[in-house]
Amino acid sequence: MLEAKFQEASLFKRIIDGFKDCVQLVNFQCKEDGIIAQAVDDSRVLLVSLEIGVEAFQDYRCDHPVTLGMDLSSLSKILRCGNNTDTLTLIADDTPDAIILLFEDTKKDRISEYSLKLMDIDADFLKIEDLQYDTTLMMPSAEFSKTVRDLSQLSDSLNILVTKETIKFVATGDVGSGSVILKPFINMENPDESIKLDMDQPVDLTFGSKYLQDIVKGSALSNKIGIRLSSEAPALFQFDLSSGFLQFFLAPKFDDEEA
Repeated sequence: MLEAKFQEASLFKRIIDGFKDCVQLVNFQCKEDGIIAQAVDDSRVLLVSLEIGVEAFQDYRCDHPVTLGMDLSSLSKILRCGNNTDTLTLIADDTPDAIILLFEDTKKDRISEYSLKLMDIDADFLKIEDLQYDTTLMMPSAEFSKTVRDLSQLSDSLNILVTKETIKFVATGDVGSGSVILKPFINMENPDESIKLDMDQPVDLTFGSKYLQDIVKGSALSNKIGIRLSSEAPALFQFDLSSGFLQFFLAPKFDDEEA
């Protein structure tokens, strides 16, 4: 039996909204220590990895490991039926063909119950090895989101160049070009606004704008985004939860690929 209760439905809504435009069919693996999920987009350029630890729930029990295969667009429709401040409980038996989503508004004594049919999704769960990165960057997620959205209007590609002193985002397209330059700094009064850079080697990488625009939708989960870059591995973009994380592994574009 699985019973996973969020104190507010808005958390699970934000998690699903954070990656539902990247992938459609996802297996959620529920275990004693929480819920994990992983999926690769159709182009096999982007891998999404989710972990929700037990501490993120108001109440949590999972008697036996169970895999819940869901269509995120269908799940999102049901999640929109509940209020953000409702509690949300996910309920499934040990061999489920459906999952129950129970919304409760304790102030109004209002209970809404929905059932979502589960799918048998044939997808391997990849073991992500510890990847080595040349550069680790921590910055406000709102700052990164604005940079990506602004520059994506100019080009299908976005270039990220990191040196010891600057982080530079560049877009060059048919209509023109643009760049945003940021410098590491520490804001003692508001640490969330700080930009931290740990660099072993400079990096110069190019990514598809459409993938970055999907990734920044995870910004609603966290004030900060962690970015790890290397010329030898997919880039890692991470939003931390109170317990767990939402990660995106994105392969860079190469010179022989179309911009």
